[in-house]
Amino acid sequence: MLSYKKSLAVLKKTNALLEGHFVLSSGLHSNKYIQCAKLLSFPNTSKKICHSLGKKIKRKIKKIDLILSPAMGGIIIGYEIGRILNKETIFCERINKKFVLRRGFKIKKNSKVLIVEDVITTGKSSLECVNLIKKAKAKLVGFACIIDRSNKKNLKIKNKPLISQLKIEADTFHRKKLPLYLKKIPVTSPGSRRV
Repeated sequence: MLSYKKSLAVLKKTNALLEGHFVLSSGLHSNKYIQCAKLLSFPNTSKKICHSLGKKIKRKIKKIDLILSPAMGGIIIGYEIGRILNKETIFCERINKKFVLRRGFKIKKNSKVLIVEDVITTGKSSLECVNLIKKAKAKLVGFACIIDRSNKKNLKIKNKPLISQLKIEADTFHRKKLPLYLKKIPVTSPGSRRV
């Protein structure tokens, strides 16, 4: 498996770890942003991280029938993990601000579903995916991501495994409680929730 230090070096090499003032998909503000699309735009480089994450998933979750990822950020990593684990992989996308399954994708009743994302901060997108799993009367077996940037205060995921390749500590702030240094930096909204 790829070590934390080597995984972090890969993020830096691909310019996937950014610093500035960002509004995350969760609505929280942060001085760091992980743009996994930059990492995944280098398939031969990101392959190592994906294989390492795949090994961690195999060790912790024994039975998976389907991988579900939220669009946009989770599509490529979901596909890669599906290929590594040899599992069917689908994605959901936002229609009128709500995740739905399109393109003929279905979740079979009683199937065991793993949600795979690029980055998890609060777990909000992942929990929206859980609603689709419940609606299909399938079973959630856990969550996986390249980067876990959550903290106990903000993470809404409970009672299921959260497997990540990297745990990155990054401060997050509510809009009304920004520190002075962050207020002085122009805001960027790089996430896909508003797309």
